[in-house]
This record gives sequence, structure tokens and C-alpha cells, in this order.
Amino acid sequence: MKAIRRFTVRTVLPEPLRPLGELAQNLRWSWHQETRELLQSVDPGGWRAAGGDPVRLLGSVPAQRLAALAEDRRFLRRLTAAAEDLSDYLTNPRWYQSASQGSELPSAIAYFSPEFGITAALPQYSGGLGILAGDHLKAASDLGVPLIGVGLLYRHGYFRQSLSREGWQQEHYPVLDPNELPLTPLCEPGGSPALVTLALPGGRSLRARIWTAQVGRVPLLLLDSDVEENNASEREVTDRLYGGGSEHRLLQEMLLGIGGVRAVRTYCRLTGHPEPEVFHTNEGHAGFLGLERIRELHDGPDALEFDAALEAVRAGTVFTTHTPVPAGIDRFALELIGRHFGDGGELPGVDLDRVLELGRENYPGGDPGVFNMAVMGLRLAQRANGVSTLHGAVSRQMFAGLWPGFDPEEVPIRSITNGVHAPTWVAPEVFRLGAHQVGVQRTEDALAVGGSHSWESVANIPDAAIWEVRRNLREQLVEEVRARLRASWRQRGAGDIELGWTDEVLDPDVLTIGFARRVPSYKRLTLMLRDKERLTRLLLHPQRPVQIVVAGKAHPADDSGKRLVQELVRFADDPRVRHRIVFLPDYGMAMAQRLYPGCDVWLNNPLRPLEACGTSGMKAALNGCLNLSVLDGWWDEWFDGNNGWAIPTADDGSGGPASNEEDGARRDDIEAAALYDLIETQVAPRFYDTDGTGLPRRWIEMVRHTLVTLGPKVLAGRMVRDYVSELYAPAARAHRTVTAEAARDLSAWKARVREQWSRVAIDHVEAGSAGGTVELGSALALRVRVALGGLDPADVDVQVVSGRVDDSDRITDASAVSLKPGGRPDLDGRWLFEGPLELDRSGPFGYTVRVLPAHPLLASAAELGLIAVPAEAEGMTAGVLR
Repeated sequence: MKAIRRFTVRTVLPEPLRPLGELAQNLRWSWHQETRELLQSVDPGGWRAAGGDPVRLLGSVPAQRLAALAEDRRFLRRLTAAAEDLSDYLTNPRWYQSASQGSELPSAIAYFSPEFGITAALPQYSGGLGILAGDHLKAASDLGVPLIGVGLLYRHGYFRQSLSREGWQQEHYPVLDPNELPLTPLCEPGGSPALVTLALPGGRSLRARIWTAQVGRVPLLLLDSDVEENNASEREVTDRLYGGGSEHRLLQEMLLGIGGVRAVRTYCRLTGHPEPEVFHTNEGHAGFLGLERIRELHDGPDALEFDAALEAVRAGTVFTTHTPVPAGIDRFALELIGRHFGDGGELPGVDLDRVLELGRENYPGGDPGVFNMAVMGLRLAQRANGVSTLHGAVSRQMFAGLWPGFDPEEVPIRSITNGVHAPTWVAPEVFRLGAHQVGVQRTEDALAVGGSHSWESVANIPDAAIWEVRRNLREQLVEEVRARLRASWRQRGAGDIELGWTDEVLDPDVLTIGFARRVPSYKRLTLMLRDKERLTRLLLHPQRPVQIVVAGKAHPADDSGKRLVQELVRFADDPRVRHRIVFLPDYGMAMAQRLYPGCDVWLNNPLRPLEACGTSGMKAALNGCLNLSVLDGWWDEWFDGNNGWAIPTADDGSGGPASNEEDGARRDDIEAAALYDLIETQVAPRFYDTDGTGLPRRWIEMVRHTLVTLGPKVLAGRMVRDYVSELYAPAARAHRTVTAEAARDLSAWKARVREQWSRVAIDHVEAGSAGGTVELGSALALRVRVALGGLDPADVDVQVVSGRVDDSDRITDASAVSLKPGGRPDLDGRWLFEGPLELDRSGPFGYTVRVLPAHPLLASAAELGLIAVPAEAEGMTAGVLR
């Protein structure tokens, strides 16, 4: 019989064990080894059965076991120490509280993301974006950054993956009960659930309750539409991560952005948490948060018109783009947006046409009939960034249409390279190796906060100790793989009598390569299969064999990705090679935490430059795994020739997909051959090149070099510190400066500049040489006459832009110097601007001049997308000197 109602009966812990509940509810246990070991010791068998989830564990521990623990003095001492350690962690000042910026730092930051990968016990993530968001929260907690995370609670999470007998991906959607997760409902003072409400067309409403997960010091608010007050269709809005059609996705993103801001306001009202001064949009899915904040200012006590409210909102908003291809961005039909934001929909009183213009692709190459979430995100944020140096360059090129007239290099999108949360991803064995060398506290600080000093001590760890840990981790991975492979084959219909061969799968002494990620086509899961016979020879080499562990999920709607999975699985099923290559279904955090440390080499072969960052290789590197990767994402930035290998690419340096199928196939053939060559001639020989003691000294030296040089760089702590100094602190200063009055003044100034800009023109440029020479170290005296229309000299910045020029007279290393206005306008209303042009570089040299809007509250001279150049200048090539 089926139950008509489901609820969760929670265990009542004996009084001496009450701190266990607090430890289990704060997700710090997921990255704090001592707390995890304490929770595991409550019931080791129950811990395994609960999948390492302490909330589930405590709900299933027998009463007699709890009674015994309540009398166990040794356990109670450990429990008291763990509880005190958590209390110290939550209350003592950390890096942020002593940071040099002091009062310039924001009182709070709201961080919005569609997914968060905190722990496998809270499955609200699908891949890299969610894991990055989870690591961002954890690192912020370790540093004491006052972050509030905001997301959605998906009742089915992302899908669980299994394989059919034929190797076809199958999806399963388990039902998640929030009462069985490490979550707490946010309640009003009377005890009723706190709700946020959105208006839908036709007089309907979308309501969501707010659950909180405590990620160390950071609260994570998750909105859940599965509440009794909603109709059936509204209850399903938060059913699955990245599921449903366009309207379903739109409702999810409205709830995340608009509902998320309302949830933050509710949380701060009920808890006394400081209101955020900075709002960080992690990818475009949450972009509607800016519209809600405009509505707040529009309806507030000091009501602002749309343009002024927009300026106030932009000042304190940060936008991070993770997508290197336009196809990866959410885009909606304008009619759909209009239906939900027009009469009877959300944001009453906010001009619908202005809303539509924020997301419209009204630039060359865009589609003015669609609403682009990333475009809206960029227009609503005064500060934006990509997630690696290369990705920043790709993003500036991709979104250059929003800043017409500017070279892509000047598009105001900077780069902050991603990092990973080392305490989450570093294996306990690697942690203990470092702790033995420099002590527990210094090791914890090195992993959480960064700094190169502690990492340099890795150089003093004996070769034998490093190799013993690496071999131990490889052996653990082999055991994990065999267990998961047996479970997978049972799901595929095999009986135990057929699975004896799995006991011989992989070898703890064989070079192990790992490859695990989502399976879109650009990540090229099957590039390794391009020449199956050559791969087979590498796997079965009599002296230098290779073994490969592969995992990954294709999107449920992506049949081409599923075919790639099936091709890989069918190859791995071949009895000739199945002991050397395996595909593990249901890739997730729990698997990853064994996979990264256990591999010797981490493989990454995307189509360059379509990998925005690729943080899986960072996690592997922190465990002494060497990277074998295309120069894309973070690897393009930090590969140095001694920390792994770079797979040569067949592109011309510009990257991107091939122009046609034939070129794409040729590119795959060339790059696959390069991959095989590297493994055969460099990677495997170095791994198996041992001395008389059996140690591969040159390999160990590469491991040591990887840890010393990459360790401090790839940390999420470094990443979050960069966000604080480069984005959060400037955004907080701008937020405080752009008061209601300042916002009105700024919006009025921008309107005046836009109205007059068509009348701005450079009429004459005169360059006189200094001393009659054009030599290195001399200067040219520039005089530029500019028509400003109805603008004043204070409204503009007249610049001379100079540098070396290429064969087409294009300036390649431009630097800009402002010229000063002199005197009054002439009879034609033109202003004179003067200044020297220093000839500080030899060789072909060129200059041009330009006029940009100038205002102290602009974060970038390109912010308005307005520029005036001489009529003869095309791409800054005027005035070439040779």
C-alpha cells in the first residue's frame, strides 16, 4: 500500500550528544577531516550505508548505540573538542576581519547561482559551475567573507546516471525530502514558514519557502516551490536542475533572481544579518535580481525613476560569465518575457520596454528578437569578469558588440581565474603528508588561505614518502573502481557469476590516467578513441602499460552526448581491454574525491578555447596528479613545461570549432595523434623510469614541482581574495557613493552625453616634433581641436593612444595618455586639447587620438560604449611614424 502522506521522524539525541546535531547540520564537516572522522565513528557501518551523510546517519543510529556513546568518556571528549573547534571557527576573526581595506570592504555580499556543489549529501549541482559556486562559499567561510549564498532547492536534484546493457545512458530522478537533508526551514516569528511570492500572468502566484544550509560561516538560502499554497504546475518549478522547456526555465530564473532578492531581504529581517551591499551574479541565470532591485528603488521611500535606479543597482553589482560560446547562454523569446513582466505579471510599475531593452541583442550579429540573460547581466553590472585569463579574452571578443567602436582588448570584462577549495578536494593522505612536514595548523592555513611559504616546504619531503602516498592513493582508486564497476554491471543485468573478471580490473602499479567531466561535444570524451588500435597498444604495452578511468554525464536531452558515452562504454566493454579502461557511471562529488587523488595524470582535451577554466585539473594537481591537457582555460595560463604536458592543437591560434565537419575531423585526428605521441614517448617512459630503489625520480620531481608552484595558485582562497580586492571592495565603494541623489545626477549626465554624442568630432590633429627630431626619448607636441556640441571639456577625456604598429599600421601594444584642455572654445565652438606624445619605443610607431565620456562614477571609460575618433582613423592606425 502507498502512503498518503510522508514525513520524517527525527532522532532525539541524548543530552550529552546534542552537539552532534549541530556538527551534522553545519556543512563544515564536509571539508573538516576531524569532524568527519568523529561523525563516522558514531556508527561506521551506518556511515557507509548513509553515503557519508551525517544527517541520515543520526536518523538511523540504534538507541542502544546512542546510549552507549552518551556514556563513552573518550568519545565525549572528542565531541566536546569538535564542538569547541566549530565554535571558534564560526566566531573568531579571520582574514577578512583583518584585511587591509578595513571599512572599505562590504558589510555583506549576496552570491547567486543556479546550482551549488557543497557535498554529495546535498545534491544540488550538475557540474563545474555548481562545484565552483560551492567552493566559492566554502572559501569565503574560511576567510571570514560575509557572503550569503542564494539558489534553488531542486526536489529531484540533477539526474542519477546508469547504463543499459548496451551502454546507453539512462536517467533516474530520486525524490529529495528537505527534512532528510542538512537544511533548516526559515520561519517567521510565529513559527510559520517564511515565503516569497512572485506574480504570474492570469492572476496566478508562484510561492516558495526558504530553506537554509549552513556552509561554515556562510548561510545558503535555497528556494523551494513545492509548497501546498501553489497549484500543481507552480509546485514543479523547482523540480529538476536544468530541466523543462523555455517557460519552465524562465520561471526558475525569475524565482532565483527576483525571489532570491526577496529571500535575502526576509533572511536579513528575521536574523539581523547585515543587508548586502554587493550582489554577485554567478552566470546569467540569476540576472533578474537586478530588475527586482530596480523595482525596490522605484517603489522605495526615495523613489527613483528607472534610469537612476539602474545606475544605483549597477554600482553594487558584479557579473561573472562562465560561457565561452553564445550557444551556452540562456535566451528567451521577447514575447515570453513580455508576458511575464507585462500587465498582471512581475515588477509592476517598471517599464516593460526598458526591461526588454536590457536583454535585447540590439548589436551587430545579435538577434533583436531574443532576450539574452548574459547580455542583461552585463548591462545590469558595473563590473564583470571571466574565469581565466584566456576566457576573459574570449569573453571580451564574444561580447564586443555591446561596446561598439572599442577594440576587444578594451571591453570592460576582466579575468579572475577560478580556484578550488583544497580542504574539500585534497585527500587525507596528502594532508597528513604536509602536516608531518610543517604541522597541522600551517597545512590547514596553506590549503585554506594560501601563500607560497608553506607550499615551498614540499621540496623537503623525501621522494620515498611522496611515492608511497601516490601508490597508496592509486591502490584506493583501484578498489573503488572495482566496487563501482561491479555495481554498474549488476544494474546492467549481469549476475555475480559473470563478474569475476572485475577483480582483476586495473593494477595499482600501472600508470593511471583520469578523465571525468560533463559530456558536451566540445569536451571530446571520445578523442582518445580516434585510433582504437593505437590506444589498445598503449593500454596493453608489455613494459609500459597505461590504464584509464573515465566518467561523465551527458545532458538528458543530448542524444549526441549519449552516443559518445555509449561509444566509450562499448570500447571499455571489450574483453581485450576492459581490465585497462573503465567507464564509471553516475559521476559526482563522492566519486570525484577518490578519482582526482588516485590518478597519476589528468587528461583534458577540449576544443580550444571552449573550456572557460576547467577546475577538475586543479583538484587533481593539488593531490600530486600531473596534467595532460590542451592549452585551454587555466592550463593555458599556468602550464610551465615541468608541471605536466601540453597537447598541441591544430588550430591557427584563434581556437574555436572547425568551420566544417571535414576540418573538425582533421583537427581531431591531428590532436589525437599528438595525445598518443605524448603518452607513448614522454608520459609513460617518465613514469616507468625508475632507479635502483624502484623510485621514478624524475616523475616525483614533477609532482613536487606541481605542488610547490600550482598549490598556492589554484586555491579558491586565492580566488575569493581576488574577488574581494578587485571586485567586491570597489563595488561596495561605488554602492555607497551612488546615493539616490548621485544616481539621479549620473543618469541625467549619461542621458545628456548620449543625446549630444553625435555632435562630438575630432576636427584637427596637429603634431609638432620636439627639437625637430623623431628619436627614442623625444616627444611630439600634440594639439587637437574637438567639437563637443553641448558638452563641456569636463564631460570628456581626449586621449592620445600610441604604441608599436604592425604591417597593417594597427597599434598592437597601445597606451593612452589624456590631453589637457586649453583656453576657451574658438568661434566655431571647438575646444583645443594639448599634450606631449612621448616616443618611448623604437621601431614602427603610431598614434591616434580619441574622445571618450568621462565621469568620476564610471568604472570604465568604455562603460557607455561611446567613442569618437578621427575620420581617417580605422582601428587606431592614424599618425604612423617609422
